[in-house]
Amino acid sequence: MSKKDKDIALFVSFCIEEYKTAQGMTGEQVLDLFSRYGVIDYLSKCFEPLHTQGRQWLIEEINEFIEIRKSKKA
Repeated sequence: MSKKDKDIALFVSFCIEEYKTAQGMTGEQVLDLFSRYGVIDYLSKCFEPLHTQGRQWLIEEINEFIEIRKSKKA
């Protein structure tokens, strides 16, 4: 695994943990939610700009991403 791949994996893990705490969810619930709406793909593909942002901004960004995906599925 390359250094960048490790950095992305750590970043995704960080986002999962922070989102879990902020939303009062379990890790399993967050993984299910993120899988359903493609959040992990988004975080991985957009790692470069996203990893420079703060915790609260990331949580808001993830919420907005999920809401957009929900509205497209409706």
